[in-house]
Amino acid sequence: MPLSLTAEQTDLAASVSDFAERFAGILETRKQLENYGDGGRPSYWAELVDNGLHALHIAEERGGQGGGVMDTAVVIEEFGRRLVPGPYVSTVLASAALAGADACKASAQGLDLFAGGALGSLLLRPASFVATATKDGWFLQGSAPVASLLSAEYLVVGFRADEVTRFALIDVRSPGVSRLPARCSDLTRDAGVLELAGVVIDSEAVLEGLSETYVETLQAALLAVEAAGIMRWAVEASTDYAKLREQFGAPVGSFQAIKHKCANLLIAAELAVAAAWSALVALEQDEDQQRLAVGSAIEAAIVPSVEAVTEAVTIFGGIGFTWEHDAHLYWRRAMTLAAQVASLEGHLVSAGKTAVELERHIDIELPDEDPTFRARIGQLLDQAASLSNEHDGGRWYSRGSQRSFLAGHGLAAPHWPAPYGLGASPAQQVVISQEYSRRRLTQPSSVIGEWALPTILAYGTQEIKDKFALPTLLGELIWCQLFSEPGAGSDLAGLATRATKVEGGWEVTGQKVWTSGAHEADWGICLARTDAEVPKHKGLSYFLVDMRTAGVEIRPLKQSTGESEFNEVFLDSVFVPDAYLLGEPGQGWRITATTLQNERTQISSGVSVGTEDALRTLIRQARFTGSESEAFASLGRIGAMSSAIGALNLRETLRQVNGMLPGAGSSLAKVAHARLAREAASHVLRLAGPGALFADAPGDAVTGQLAVPQVLIGGGTVEIQLNVIAERILGLPRG
Repeated sequence: MPLSLTAEQTDLAASVSDFAERFAGILETRKQLENYGDGGRPSYWAELVDNGLHALHIAEERGGQGGGVMDTAVVIEEFGRRLVPGPYVSTVLASAALAGADACKASAQGLDLFAGGALGSLLLRPASFVATATKDGWFLQGSAPVASLLSAEYLVVGFRADEVTRFALIDVRSPGVSRLPARCSDLTRDAGVLELAGVVIDSEAVLEGLSETYVETLQAALLAVEAAGIMRWAVEASTDYAKLREQFGAPVGSFQAIKHKCANLLIAAELAVAAAWSALVALEQDEDQQRLAVGSAIEAAIVPSVEAVTEAVTIFGGIGFTWEHDAHLYWRRAMTLAAQVASLEGHLVSAGKTAVELERHIDIELPDEDPTFRARIGQLLDQAASLSNEHDGGRWYSRGSQRSFLAGHGLAAPHWPAPYGLGASPAQQVVISQEYSRRRLTQPSSVIGEWALPTILAYGTQEIKDKFALPTLLGELIWCQLFSEPGAGSDLAGLATRATKVEGGWEVTGQKVWTSGAHEADWGICLARTDAEVPKHKGLSYFLVDMRTAGVEIRPLKQSTGESEFNEVFLDSVFVPDAYLLGEPGQGWRITATTLQNERTQISSGVSVGTEDALRTLIRQARFTGSESEAFASLGRIGAMSSAIGALNLRETLRQVNGMLPGAGSSLAKVAHARLAREAASHVLRLAGPGALFADAPGDAVTGQLAVPQVLIGGGTVEIQLNVIAERILGLPRG
């Protein structure tokens, strides 16, 4: 999905797309490549200024539109997708840096100039610059490569003096400023080498209150947004081609290998936009959060954009490798984005150092929030905090006074309808989750009951609802899911367990496998075939099975880790009364969709999905091999991707809060999380070094590696999920 999360942003993106199509089409861009390479002013610039697209983030009193950087980012994403040429991104980077400074003469002067349509560029502190103090300021010397230097009229340049990084506004016509032209890798833009030979920087040219970390975050965020736009193009263009191009008498998009390529491109693009959005949010947060966000923006958006276009070219085939195809133009631009945030390893190390003690967090501000609702929830949770559970089994299995209080007031599952929950809207669920977090209270969960009970409430009789709802909320009933079978794992509709109608009920016979928690469960939700004469999806029915019934045999499966979390369940002529058939016979597949799709809108200030926890422990305990930089870089890499996945999930929630239809984010995040868990386990094993020789390896390196298949296979293999993403989300044909 695009960066836009509100109706206003969506409308802005649509108008920007129209602008790009009218004034900066790719055919016209190709005709003007030489002009852009020489730093010529874009032909569309006057129209762009008339529309105010260059000054969305500049205050009205300085001649701008009075919006924020997020609005400008919406433009950048669409311009990236459309490959709009010229120095727009460099210019708004410079003016946004000015807008982030405290009120001073330099910022006022610069914002007035940029609001009037001036072109510019931003240069973070190059190591080659030397600043020498003078009576009234500094002499600045050095050279550095700069994007959009030839077209720029004003520069925002960072330099270090007296162990402090400062930023100054420099007119390119100032004495001592030289610009050496060089052919830019991005043929739709210019670049050059800036040479400063004793340029005078007086105190009035210095931007006040502008931190280096803020500017780094700003640059990473906006370049990541452009990378996300490029990756959206890669997804759309390659998927459209895969639907049309035929080989061996069929569209190439029907081949599983191509499906997986396209699905992987979509996942990468969605992570990119989530990481970019997270970095934009971080501009309003402290510097530690900004460092974490920078690492994620670079690692999950800017760096992967090059590989995304590379992968798109492999889908296009030979045609994508030609000069006439647009792919190489997008490819070149992606390469220049990564060049502007070097050193990449240094950013990961910085993020890793911060991540040892901190996680990425985002506090959500809700539009039109009802303060009385928040106050009421806060009061109830204050009362709950004074209680304790007599049986402490963690979030899933605790029972007692506190949980009973929460369940009685609809706060154990607030998304459920009354009287079991509060029927809380997505926005109200956010409020409730935030209030739980503020009190460090753990919101109870019924595990599989989280999926089973909404299905029962939707399809069960009142008697069935009364029997199961409250006991489940109180933690008195534990559920398991009897779906997977030895011959029907990912292909759930191919299951063989059968249910035969008998007097007063049904007789169920079959075998289930990989059943989590069956050895502890009181009840199970079970799919069984009641009609073998119809297509397999239509012959299934949905039952509630008492796990203590005669004929139910549970055999724990010992995993490679040595633990037994999963089970085989044998159903030998198990009697299930008619009352425990949900819906009508043959409705099982439709009812199952309710179970699989039911998710509460969970949100807290924490964004990361937890895959970096073992690495964090390894570093804290100083039990890793190799250098600190290697360890920090590993944590930085995994933490960056973890927070990107978390941000993707968070954006899905915000879409619902803002009244938009749910997107595909949760499905994509599931695949991304599985892969990241695998990668994280490999990092831990590598850093454990000789320690992995022993069973109690540091960071649980051995058991962590052995547990990876649970994530890669559980709930449907990654490969099956990629097929689903390709066919149901991207619309590629079945093979």
